[in-house]
Amino acid sequence: MRIRATVAAVSGALALSAFAIPGAHAADASAASRADVAKVQEAARAASGKAAFSTSSAADTGTPYTLDLSFSNVKVNNGKPIVAGISNKVTAPVTFTVTHGADVDITAADTYIDLEIYRGTYDEPENVLFGDDFPSCTATSTTVASCKGTIDVYPDTDLVNADAATWKAIGYAVAWNGVNPDSDDIDWSKVGYVDQDALATTKLQRYSKLTVNAGPEPVTKGKTLTATGKLTRANWETHSYKGYTNQPVKLQFRKAGTSTYTTIKTVTSDSYGNVKATTTASTDGYWRFRFEGTSTTPAVSATGDYVDVK
Repeated sequence: MRIRATVAAVSGALALSAFAIPGAHAADASAASRADVAKVQEAARAASGKAAFSTSSAADTGTPYTLDLSFSNVKVNNGKPIVAGISNKVTAPVTFTVTHGADVDITAADTYIDLEIYRGTYDEPENVLFGDDFPSCTATSTTVASCKGTIDVYPDTDLVNADAATWKAIGYAVAWNGVNPDSDDIDWSKVGYVDQDALATTKLQRYSKLTVNAGPEPVTKGKTLTATGKLTRANWETHSYKGYTNQPVKLQFRKAGTSTYTTIKTVTSDSYGNVKATTTASTDGYWRFRFEGTSTTPAVSATGDYVDVK
């Protein structure tokens, strides 16, 4: 996977770190910046009594101080689930507010602020997702800024099926304050770090598809009309769409010249995701299947299939 999590700690509280280096789609500068941030988090983890990571030099001294900055008003993907297919990149917007001390320069080139989402526990996340670039923040006062960024999802490298779940958002900020992150002797007491967990939640869902074919066409009034179709959803491990089995699917009808569908009956998808329903033909109109969705899979409607009744 493109992203895998490590964990860090500040002042005895575990914090999430999303730092394996991003893949080739991310800019080199962004990758280097994230690696620098990871060093701070690793140093904070070691100082808290957790196992130290190998990137910290034995000559490094001190502990990152707690940066005077907090997160609020966090919204991921405008409050809607993030839905991903099997290959195309999905970009979900994130917005948040940061409040900081007057002595914290959030515009400094070596100050990094980010918001990420993770699945699993705070101590041991199962997966972490973040944006290709760091968010941009615009000051609204001397101590408050409005920030916006993205969560960028690459289904073919980032996800497994278990990732269709509820994720939590975590924010962090690092201020290097002019300290050289590549130094062999870093004084961590001059570097600021803070993180804030459980800022918001969002669902990640597997994109769904639904088809319908109604007939015969035309059909004689009063005769049996049969609709067949298939309900499928993204499989993030095989990178294909597989049948969604044992799911309730509605057969719906819209009379020609109207705009509203009415549910005629509900059937259940079989072991391959196939659906089939029969009814009596009465008037010209459009037939479709409708799936109302689950926690892991969004709702979807098939495109209506017009049938002429003679």
